[in-house]
Amino acid sequence: MSPTVAKARKSGASAKKMPSTRKKKSATKPGKRKVVSSKLSFKGRVFDVYTDTVIEPSGHKTVRDVIRHNGSVVILAVDESQNPKDPTVILERQYRHAAGQYLIELPAGTRDPGEAPLVAAKREMIEETGYRAKSWTMLLRYYASPGFLAEWMQIYLARDLKAGESKPELDEQIEILHMPLSKAMELVRDGKIHDGKTLIALSLYDAGRRQGRL
Repeated sequence: MSPTVAKARKSGASAKKMPSTRKKKSATKPGKRKVVSSKLSFKGRVFDVYTDTVIEPSGHKTVRDVIRHNGSVVILAVDESQNPKDPTVILERQYRHAAGQYLIELPAGTRDPGEAPLVAAKREMIEETGYRAKSWTMLLRYYASPGFLAEWMQIYLARDLKAGESKPELDEQIEILHMPLSKAMELVRDGKIHDGKTLIALSLYDAGRRQGRL
């Protein structure tokens, strides 16, 4: 055997795949958060603000300002008695100081401490619109803005409506709007509804009807 062939065979032998020294990635479960300290920084009529020092699941230690809130309910009240194919939606128009403008919204409100969400939804609908409903369905539960706001919002679909007298709070100047769903969705598409909860609820309901789920 020539030295060249022998060298080639030796090289070939040494070229065999060596066992990898790299460790395989293991599926690690995220850790749990740990609140190191929590200080009340502001106490308001509707919400409180806490400054929390926290070790997050990644292990990163940071300071977060968090708004604590009892949670809110949103009521999508629909009247299907006149036109089931294009039901009437109960909407409101009211001035919102934080937005600096009038907004079109669904009825909604804050839960009282210890109040069940459905009880709050029924109370808020009566207070703001005067309507009562025989049928209630919880459509969705979501965080409004989880970057800093620990508030759950729950959207309820209210059907089989009965009109009554509203009992708004002193600071609530509300104009009630009775609008066909098709018109409400037209406002959504045209960018004329700017309230997040209303956009979510109307879009969810419209999609559910189109898919035959609602």
